[in-house]
Amino acid sequence: MSADFAKLFQTMIAQSQEMAKAMNPALEQFQMPDFSAFMPTMPKEAMEMTFGKTFNPGGLDAKTRLFVTLGALVAQGSQLDQQIKVTVRHALEAGATPQEIAEVIGQMSVFGGVPAMTKAMQLAQSEISAKEEG
Repeated sequence: MSADFAKLFQTMIAQSQEMAKAMNPALEQFQMPDFSAFMPTMPKEAMEMTFGKTFNPGGLDAKTRLFVTLGALVAQGSQLDQQIKVTVRHALEAGATPQEIAEVIGQMSVFGGVPAMTKAMQLAQSEISAKEEG
């Protein structure tokens, strides 16, 4: 990241934080790692309405869209832990099986590398275990 871009990015973050603080003072303490608590799992019907067949009849269903999303996240080198966890939770809600999720992540080892795949598998397993326990 160039110094100019880093400065621009930091300025954007600071402006966003100020805007959030002005809208709701409680958001001043909001941190992105807490995003999963901020965004609970969306029901399958809502996913289908928002991302699936409602606006694109005959298109990809929510589960398939989530597989594409999960693959893209893992291929980026598994640096997006919270996003991977949220996507796995949503995929399970959309009807994905743990085996299907593991296959998607495993396929991405070619693109993101084995360390990224391993990390994503660990993240996915923690979400799958939490769903099975809950």
